[in-house]
Order: sequence, then C-alpha cells, then structure tokens
Amino acid sequence: MTPVNSRLIGLVALAALTAAPALAQTPPPPAISVTGEASVSVPPDLAIVDGGVTTEAKSAREASEGNNVAMGKVLQALKAAGIDDKDLQTSRLSLQPQYANQNRPGPNIVVGYRASNRVSIRLRDVSKVAGVIDTLVSSGANEVGGIDFAVAAASKLLDDARDQAFADARRKAEIYARSAGVTLGAPLSISEESAPGPMPMRKMMLDRAASAPVAQGEETLRVSVSVSFAIKQPTP
Repeated sequence: MTPVNSRLIGLVALAALTAAPALAQTPPPPAISVTGEASVSVPPDLAIVDGGVTTEAKSAREASEGNNVAMGKVLQALKAAGIDDKDLQTSRLSLQPQYANQNRPGPNIVVGYRASNRVSIRLRDVSKVAGVIDTLVSSGANEVGGIDFAVAAASKLLDDARDQAFADARRKAEIYARSAGVTLGAPLSISEESAPGPMPMRKMMLDRAASAPVAQGEETLRVSVSVSFAIKQPTP
C-alpha cells in the first residue's frame, strides 16, 4: 500500500469516528404516540352461495358424463331463475377413483369413480339467497357448501373508518398533552396497524334442506392507526 493510500484511509476512518458521536447525540423530537380505532357496521349487500353435484359410477366415463348432465340441469335452472352468466363461476371440478375397503395387504382395488362439479353463485341481492338454495336443491344439486356474506363497497366504508380512527387518535393525544401540560403539534408519523383487505366474510354452513331461513346480520369493518404527534416547544 502506498503512503498516499494509507493516509487517505486514515482520514476516512477519522471522519467516520468523529461523525458517529454527532449522529448518536441527536435526540428524537418530543412526541406523543397513540393508537386510534374505529369500526363501521353495515348489513351485507353481496352473497356467494356454493353448491354443485357429485356423481358416482363404475367407470370414469359414466361418472363424468352423468355429472355433466346433472350439473347442466342445475345451471339451466339457475339461469332460468335470473342468475347472469357473469355471476356463475366453477369453483371445483374433480374426477377421483374410489377404492374398496380391504384389510388384507396388497394393491388397492378401484371399485368406481366419483365426479364432482361445484359452482359459486354471486348474488347482488341478498334477499334471493333462500330462493337460490331452493333452486339448487330442486334441480338436483346434492352439495350445498355454504354462504359467504360481504359488502361490495368496502373501500368507501374503510375510508370513513380511517377518518374516525385518526380523529380518535387525536382525541387521545390531546388528553395526554393536556394532562402533561404541553401543547400538541402536527403529526410526525401515521401508520395503519394492519392494512384491511377485502371485506371479511362470514360463512354459514348449510345442509341439504330447502327453504332454510337465512339471517344475514351485519358485517363489521375495523381500522387501527398509530399516530405520533409532535409536542410544540414553548415560545421563548
């Protein structure tokens, strides 16, 4: 290493050592940190009903063809009941072998096949849920998995809850500032505790009984925000 490089490295190291204490001695600004919370409860305006047909037969072809025919009748009945194509979506499609129960060692014996086809039905009018369940069962569906209730315009409700959560945070901070004998300043940082995703859904399992009463209840959306407010320095 040349003498010039050695002196350069020494100067850089000295600068780092002298700068570190200066940075470490910079205290954070005085602040009051609080968490604000808010919730909004509304009746759901969207429902998703899951149902379909399971068919068993000796051969894979028989199971598949029988299932296609049965599911075709279910889809026709749903469309006749006023369900648009855009609100029907296949959620599961399967064809699986069925094995004999045997207690002796040896290879599994295939005794038949099971074909399953399930569809999700999006309802933009939750009052039609009971009627759609009746349509499913009466048209031949032998599987009705459940109902998911949701709120379509969740983003607008979240924004309202955020306003309320921030107002709650400021209210708490003002109480602490008053108790401490200081004056509250501007927010230094704002962070949402957990970013809300789509509107939480409440699932209700169903049996195969038609005309089942359906209680939609309400959906609750919650927001939590952490805010740090500066403490104003007294005027000299």
